[in-house]
Parts: sequence; C-alpha cells; structure tokens
Amino acid sequence: MGKVRLADIGERLGVSPVTVHNALSGHKGVSEGLRMRIMETANEMGYTPSSAKKKETQSGEFRRIGVLIAENYLAQYSTYYWKMYQELSLIATVKRCYTTIEVLKKDVEKKTLELPQIVKNGSIEGLIIIGEIDKKYIRSLRKRTVMPIIFLDFYDNEIAKDAVIADNFYGMYQMTELLFEQGMEKIGFIGSVYATSSIMDRYCGFRKAMLEHRVAVPQEWLIEDRDEVGQVAFDLPVCLPEAFVCNCDLVAGMLALKLQERGVRVPEDVSIVGFDNYLYPGYADMQITTYEVNMKAMTKVAIDKMLKQLRNPQLGRTLEVVSGHIIWKKSVKMKLN
Repeated sequence: MGKVRLADIGERLGVSPVTVHNALSGHKGVSEGLRMRIMETANEMGYTPSSAKKKETQSGEFRRIGVLIAENYLAQYSTYYWKMYQELSLIATVKRCYTTIEVLKKDVEKKTLELPQIVKNGSIEGLIIIGEIDKKYIRSLRKRTVMPIIFLDFYDNEIAKDAVIADNFYGMYQMTELLFEQGMEKIGFIGSVYATSSIMDRYCGFRKAMLEHRVAVPQEWLIEDRDEVGQVAFDLPVCLPEAFVCNCDLVAGMLALKLQERGVRVPEDVSIVGFDNYLYPGYADMQITTYEVNMKAMTKVAIDKMLKQLRNPQLGRTLEVVSGHIIWKKSVKMKLN
C-alpha cells in the first residue's frame, strides 16, 4: 500500500478528510468518540504526517514531536488530558514544532509492550508522554529508543526524570490550610493514593497540613475513589466530617451530588475543595473551590525541554514543578468574624 492520505482514513470511517485533519490536529468540532476512532485508525493504517517534513526541509527548523496518551485517560470522565494535549499543540505551533498524537492501547501498555507506531515509522524526533503510564512499558520503551522522552504530569526518579508536573504537594497543602483558616478541623480526603503519583503527592500535601495542626484523620474519612482500571466511584461514610479535600474536581463534583442526594447542604453542612479547576464536559458546574493547574505554563515548559534535548542530547534530565493558584468559588463555608 502507498502513502496513507487523510482521504483514505476518512473513506474507511465514512467521514470527510477535513474531519480527519481536525481530529488529528487537535482542533475543535469533533466529538471525543470520533476523535479516538480517527486516531486509532490512522495508527493502524500507518499514517505519517507529511507537512512536518516539508516545513522542516523548507525552514531547517521545524521539529517533529510525538505525543503519547494512554487509552484510559481519554475515557468518559478523563478529557482533562485531551485539553492538555490541545494546549500543547498550540504552544508547539508557536515554537515551530509539529505534533502527532497516538493513543496507547491498554493491551499494548500492559501486555505486548509494542513501540508506538510514530516511533516505529520514524516520523518523530522526540516523544512527550502525557499522564502516568505503566512503568514496565516505560522501561521497555527506553531500552528500544534513544530519542528524547519528556514526561508531562508524571515524574519518577528512576525512569521518568525529565518531567514537568503541577505543584500537587503544596497545591493541596494550600487547599487544606484554606479549610483550617475557615475554622474547620474535621477533614476527610477522597482519592486512591496508589492510583497515580499525582494523587499520592496531593494526599501527602493534605497529610502535611493535618500533621502540622496535630489533627488525626479517622480511617473512614480516607476514601478510595477508583478501581484498578481507573473507573471513578466511591461511597460515603455514615458519619461525615466538616469538609472533604478531593483529589480532583471531577470527584468533588460527584461528592456534591452524593451529599445533595443525602440531604446534606454544601457548604452549610459540609465544605468541599477540589483540584485542577477543570469542568468536565457534560458535568454541571458545581462551583467548587479549587486549585487551578497552570496547564499553559506546563505545556510550554515541556516543549522547551524537548527542544533543548533535541539541540543537545547530553543535557541532564530535570524535574520542573509548575505552581498554580487557588480559585475561590462557593463550596467552602466562610468563618464568621
């Protein structure tokens, strides 16, 4: 088979070449379900973007960067990482880079450990991995490629040192301190601590604040929020604290609905804080007080790190922590003066 064109992908799926282009370029106007089908089909057919090589030849500067996102991060409630990719692609364009995204299928990540198609076909010079993926897969990937790899929103001191993360620890520490400042001490945490490094860091920030105030946390107020495949679901204890610290805004919103169903008022009876300041599509804005992750700054730092590695592969691997800030909304009960 000759070179795969956008029209070939569109013909197989019954959509226009314009729709295929918009899906692969991160543009709006394509549903998440269709976007995933287009990306998967493009990978299966061995599609290689031609415009990047053409522009690179003309200018001598255009760089080709691959982006890898695990399949489970593009599920129904996990479009946060798709938003991060869109921000990354916009920054990349400004920095004279062309990005190509590939979805890491679950069976590949956990079992077969195949190289990403964009690495196999040599269409990229470096790879940015968004979100945490299986460490076994990372080790396998590193053994079989020498190209620079930057990790975005994940860090591991052994295998993922060249990374950019949000300030998960001190961000959640600040959110917990905010509750103490409003006179609350009975505080719970919702999040599966061992699910991702980000949740663990946020939990540690929460525990630092609790320890500094010499406040113990009953076990029933430390609530797991997801299963082994990342499906978000949790139950509430019978006895509720004054406030909950939630590892992300999705969980905070789900918590608000659960409390409402029980007849518990937010924030009059129970206060809630979240993390990310990201409103999930199709989910009502619950006006959660939260910590906004500076996504634009994170993606810019990731692109800059990649360009430095491409210019000088001998540079050391470093961790960059990008701070965000608190966004006050309506889910925290204010202390009366």
